[in-house]
Amino acid sequence: MRIKTLRDKKAALLKEAGELTAKEDANTITTEETARLAAIVDTELPAVNSQIAREETLMDERRSMESASNLNGQTEEEHASTVPAEPTKKFGSLGEQMQAIVAAGRKLGVDDRLQWNAASGMNEGGGADGGYLVQQDFVPELMRRAYERSDLLARTRQLPVGPNSNGVKINALRDSSRKNGTRFGGAQAFWTGEGQQKIGTDLKFRQMDMRLHKLTGLLYATDEMLDDSALLGALIPEIFGDEFAFKIDDAIFEGVGSGMPLGVMKSGALVTVAPESGQGADTVVVENIVKMWARMWLRSRGSMIWTINQQIEPQLMTMKIGNTPIYLPQGTIEGEPFSRLLGRPVVPTEFNSQLGDKGDIVAMDLQQYLTIQKGGIKQDISIHARFINDETTFRFVVRMDGQPIWDTPLEPFKGSDTLSPFVTLGERA
Repeated sequence: MRIKTLRDKKAALLKEAGELTAKEDANTITTEETARLAAIVDTELPAVNSQIAREETLMDERRSMESASNLNGQTEEEHASTVPAEPTKKFGSLGEQMQAIVAAGRKLGVDDRLQWNAASGMNEGGGADGGYLVQQDFVPELMRRAYERSDLLARTRQLPVGPNSNGVKINALRDSSRKNGTRFGGAQAFWTGEGQQKIGTDLKFRQMDMRLHKLTGLLYATDEMLDDSALLGALIPEIFGDEFAFKIDDAIFEGVGSGMPLGVMKSGALVTVAPESGQGADTVVVENIVKMWARMWLRSRGSMIWTINQQIEPQLMTMKIGNTPIYLPQGTIEGEPFSRLLGRPVVPTEFNSQLGDKGDIVAMDLQQYLTIQKGGIKQDISIHARFINDETTFRFVVRMDGQPIWDTPLEPFKGSDTLSPFVTLGERA
């Protein structure tokens, strides 16, 4: 039918626009793609919306005719059955949608508004092969909460993943040294006199392989909770906003890279500064901070942060070089939400090691850390897993990965101390 063709066309345009918008957000969009996005938004979508509105008006007029009327050989009922009725309104809240999902799972009927949120292959009963997607309006809310509560994720360099892909492979130069013949994977320039032969160079590459991993959250909702959509709508974003942010940041900090992101602390690019000779256990001294700063890659100094276990704060507050404090507590600079150490933000986290252990203080530039994510949050339900307890199981899934862009520290052009965007202090036993 014409209305279905138009709706399919609209869905395809929205999908294409979403992919282009993701590229725009990641600053990877080309001039041609920018023009294409503008054409979709300014011309093609308004045109198809106008056509859909016209067809819907005609359909409404047909439905107003007598029920026995024949439309091109079809009864009104037969005609209506061939046209999927798009819902006239969406769910008002996440809790309201969850209640509808439970009703569908219990064979009490499927709300029309759910049909447009069913995953491919979904049947009425839910289950592992399908599921309902969180209504598009709710996805940004859940993820916004996760980003707002994230200390690390929001600072990373983020890359979108295409609709038919489960990851990305990125070619990167083998750039582990600034010595002649090794910069930028082997690029080298020569001063060449008149008539002298020019010298060629070869570039060496490595491949970053990033694959989407699942981060899953489960919620067991009692029948009493399901009766209160307002409670569910308020509770779930709070719970999973915090939990997703915590688990993602924990993986960015020290994930092992198998089935989860590879963290900064497990990276081959991490530089560890040795403590001072005779330094006491569970201490941080000004010499530690200065030496960590000296090992930070020069171009990362303007975007790095210090992450710390807050047990360190009392020692930082008294640090000086000569008579000059190097630590400015939060509130010293008006409007500054963080304390400052050598001019850079200090972010206390739950992920830094306890005082005295390696990782209790880490200098990191997360613009040198890459994350990928596909889609929003997928939501599935089961009324069977906890049936005996009168509970319904809700599952939320996010697919993402992350790893440092650097795989080794950088050998400087002159000098022997390697440099990196990721620097920590060794254990003080």
